[in-house]
Amino acid sequence: MAAEAAAQAGASVLVADHMPSPARKLLIAGRGGLNLTHSEALPHFLKHYGAAEPHLAPHIRAFPPEALIAWAEGLGQPCFIGSSGRVFPRAMKASPLLRAWMARLSALGVQLLTRHRWLGFAADGAARFATPDGESQIKASATVLALGGASWPRLGSDGTWPALLPGVATRPFAPSNMGFAIPWSEHLRQRFAGTPLKRIALSFGGITQRGEAMITEAGIEGGAVYALSASIRDALEQHHNATLHLDLRPDLGLADLAARLAGRRGSLSLSNHLRRNAGLAPVGITLVQEALKSSAVTPDLAALIKALPLQVTGAFPIARAISSAGGLAWSEVDENLMLRRLPGVFACGEMLDWEAPTGGYLLQACFSTGRAAGLAAGRLDVQRF
Repeated sequence: MAAEAAAQAGASVLVADHMPSPARKLLIAGRGGLNLTHSEALPHFLKHYGAAEPHLAPHIRAFPPEALIAWAEGLGQPCFIGSSGRVFPRAMKASPLLRAWMARLSALGVQLLTRHRWLGFAADGAARFATPDGESQIKASATVLALGGASWPRLGSDGTWPALLPGVATRPFAPSNMGFAIPWSEHLRQRFAGTPLKRIALSFGGITQRGEAMITEAGIEGGAVYALSASIRDALEQHHNATLHLDLRPDLGLADLAARLAGRRGSLSLSNHLRRNAGLAPVGITLVQEALKSSAVTPDLAALIKALPLQVTGAFPIARAISSAGGLAWSEVDENLMLRRLPGVFACGEMLDWEAPTGGYLLQACFSTGRAAGLAAGRLDVQRF
């Protein structure tokens, strides 16, 4: 995105990528349908960036969701708004968009160098690269760093770049939009690992998130979990454990559920009672049964279904996370995303210190900051030459 913006500003642009082919993380994002952005009103949209909102807002306002949609459609990828308000290309994958995008960049004169891993800057300011043919150096009038965070390192962004910017303040990387470890029983793990929890709600820290989740061998993950992941992660750092509450029937109020369960069991087993009168799926029934076994007292069944405690013992590792928190401190860049200590060097995307839930907010901020950095770098290149 930075390359396109800089080239459109009139700069001569070269992209160096240390992987054999570009945009691997974008292609992985496309496996889930390529959720480009979200259709909600911008004031509410921006709230999802938390503490980073003041820093990201100017760039997202300059290139908001409707501009991103128009950009994708300009590449021949019509978009649609899903039932949740999320925006996807109709093709529901990234490869057609990427092919059209690479063709556009080529037409703009952008050159792509693959297998070029950045090694930092030489004494004269030239960018150093490790290549299959040995070290190479490139002198540029402006440089945009889009080095990513630390999630999915096998796709290219391995989070090692802070060592190449000595003296520049960074916040340690941490997993974001990840799953969490829960010590399931052997029975639950063997029978239900890989089973979705549909139409549920999760609560933590006074926030309730509806959606879906997935039981895994090691714990739980999925959209409803990711939306709460930052606060759960922070609680784990402070207290080393956390308790989520799972509502297996968020569509039913507590009183209505209690009425359905009251006096209706008769000769039914507990499993059939929960299936028939509470409408629980087998995985939900097992979760309730195991919670009952672990309780020293007999809890109210309806209350348990509405707020089943899940003891979380840790976060899944950053290599499995969808995104990461941490990165380049905002104090290190100016309003154009130029590094204050390195004039002419800009930063964008996940290497900046921000995080957001899934739902289109991640890609939107990457596109918007990429465009902002590219425009500023392009203006600087044109001014110098």
